[in-house]
Amino acid sequence: MQTTFTPKQLKDPAIQRSNEILRACVHCGFCTATCPTYLLLGDELDSPRGRIYLIKDMLENERVPDDKTVAHIDRCLSCLACMTTCPSGVHYMHLVDHARAYIEDNYKRPLSDRALRWVLARILPYPMRFRAALLAARIGRPFGRFIPDARIRAMLEMAPKQIPPVSRNDDPQTFLAVRKKMRVALMTGCAQRALNTDINDATIRLLTRLGAEVVVAEGAGCCGALTHHMGKASESHASAAKNIKAWVDEMDKGLDAIVINTSGCGTTVKDYGHMFRSNPALAADAARVSAIAKDVSEVLIDLLPADAPQIDPTIAIFEAPAAQIKVAYHSACSLQHGQQIKTYPQDLLKRAGFAVLEPTDSHLCCGSAGTYNLMQPEISKQLKSRKVKTLEALSPDIIAAGNIGCMMQIGSATSTPIVHTVELLDWATGGPRPPALEASGEPTSRVPILR
Repeated sequence: MQTTFTPKQLKDPAIQRSNEILRACVHCGFCTATCPTYLLLGDELDSPRGRIYLIKDMLENERVPDDKTVAHIDRCLSCLACMTTCPSGVHYMHLVDHARAYIEDNYKRPLSDRALRWVLARILPYPMRFRAALLAARIGRPFGRFIPDARIRAMLEMAPKQIPPVSRNDDPQTFLAVRKKMRVALMTGCAQRALNTDINDATIRLLTRLGAEVVVAEGAGCCGALTHHMGKASESHASAAKNIKAWVDEMDKGLDAIVINTSGCGTTVKDYGHMFRSNPALAADAARVSAIAKDVSEVLIDLLPADAPQIDPTIAIFEAPAAQIKVAYHSACSLQHGQQIKTYPQDLLKRAGFAVLEPTDSHLCCGSAGTYNLMQPEISKQLKSRKVKTLEALSPDIIAAGNIGCMMQIGSATSTPIVHTVELLDWATGGPRPPALEASGEPTSRVPILR
């Protein structure tokens, strides 16, 4: 794609990067075939190619974003399926992130939009504030039908039936390994600490059991993704900078990996090097952090041997004698497209003895996408309905995923229990039965381990 940025504009590192991305695009349109919003809405401007044209025009002409441009960019999920499909290697993520930051700086949204975004940015990255908001949402849910704003109704509907107790495992501390093979820092996150404390607990048990000493670093918190995708660059960078400092302190003591069990966060942390590339004070440390950031599956694929003890498939677990537990695996967009990790979680589940099933159109987003299900509830509901239908068509005993946002989204529309991949692996290697399975009403027998 031909661009006409001026030499003055190209002095801006953000413009330089966007120019590189734009010039890589060859207008082929392959991205439209895998874009969820284009498939739903059928509008070229709701496809990556269409948005690229809008962003190019907006940035080159340094114009104030108009309502139409903002609407089409807001409707982008940042699922990044287009990046997996693109034959030219167009790094759409960096381009749309730049566009969102530009819109945040140059466009005045309606008051209701500004207020909602302000509230989300002040609540979601802070676990205790989020817990308080979830409690308020549970109280207000019965009155949701009287609220005209669909986004507020979506916020009320998101609140889980039960808010888990605070887990002290999320506090800064070190968990010793049985037979130490490596030392890792676990990112405990923000929203996950309010919505589901079982995931971090299971991750710590599993990693220490398999030989990883786990440290929860003092000062680490939200990765910054939630505010980053709203274009609030200064807020997201402040969160990221705190994590960088906390993890570099641990790296100086010896650290093999930064383990992340929420794939949306993993995609962001792995991009810290790019985020701070022009910051002299943080560029080197940010690059160091990104270099050792790993999804939990990337670490487990080495720690959990192929000949690991497995679930005995002849034991009746789900009222189905002599049958393996059928797990429908949902691949989060941030994992398969953002981090290009496509098989590790399924491989690990198979090693543990589960029968792993994958739905049709597994590349399509479930509609969660960070705060998307709150900001664009109508499109999100359509995507959720499609995803749940394809998962339930497999008649699984369990649905597994590697991202808390996907788990909340899918779990709100199905009676099939949904758990994190690490919870199943923890269970299969000697840990407790995932609490979500107990709540589902399934038999309480524990999975036996082959010795």
